[in-house]
Amino acid sequence: MTAAFKLLVLVSLVSFRPSVLRADGPFQPPDVKGVGIQQELNGRVPLDTLFRDEAGNTVPLSKYVNGKPVVLAPVYYTCPMLCSQIMSGLVSAMRPLSMKPGQDFEVVAISFDPHDTPQSASKKQLQYSRSYSSRAGTKGWHFLVGNQASIDAVMNAIGFHYRWDPAHKMFIHASGIILLTPEGRIARYLYGVEYEPKDLKLGLVESSHNRIGSAADQILLLCYHYDPKTGKYGATVINLLRGSAVLTLIGMALAAFLLWRRDLRQYRPVPKEVSQP
Repeated sequence: MTAAFKLLVLVSLVSFRPSVLRADGPFQPPDVKGVGIQQELNGRVPLDTLFRDEAGNTVPLSKYVNGKPVVLAPVYYTCPMLCSQIMSGLVSAMRPLSMKPGQDFEVVAISFDPHDTPQSASKKQLQYSRSYSSRAGTKGWHFLVGNQASIDAVMNAIGFHYRWDPAHKMFIHASGIILLTPEGRIARYLYGVEYEPKDLKLGLVESSHNRIGSAADQILLLCYHYDPKTGKYGATVINLLRGSAVLTLIGMALAAFLLWRRDLRQYRPVPKEVSQP
């Protein structure tokens, strides 16, 4: 199996079968056994874990998880395909939002490759912050690197399981982003390499404990329900209303039919009696 094909297999698993993302899932092919995302909702990421930022400074993770929700992206910066799609998908989902990185939330990418350097992190920071907006700068965009101990601490906390493939010199991993509360608790998982702006927006509103978002956002949130199996938000209230409308129409049609049958019997002409000679 080629490296490119392995990546395509993982993209297919993530995009179409979210239930197999568990690292111990029964449906995983042998080549990706043990690879996946096991949800650890309401778990806390270790904020005292030390990383290096784009300038090479040693910083605790708590520097970026402090008062705002966080979009956490587990990637590695030399990934040949999948990680670039994850970040590009995140950028595409962020563009339509009124919420802005650095103002309403933080974007934190953590490389799970201990050989990544601050230099490669800096390049990625510039690449994706400029892709998002050529004028906004790098505020709110953070790309971190660390040693294996730091990487393991965070990846284990978020349930992100990956494996190094020595034959093809690449990491085999699933794709998704994790939304953290301002206190560093895991609020939501969004799977795949493309994210609906609606899902990202609702996830940020929820994970922020309603500290951001307009009144309209709050009303919209009431109309949607997060499905942890798919990592998406479904319009439960809207679907309920649609179902109720269909049932109402069926009831009205049945009532009209019964009334029609009653009227038909009521106005049916009575046959005249035949007089005997």
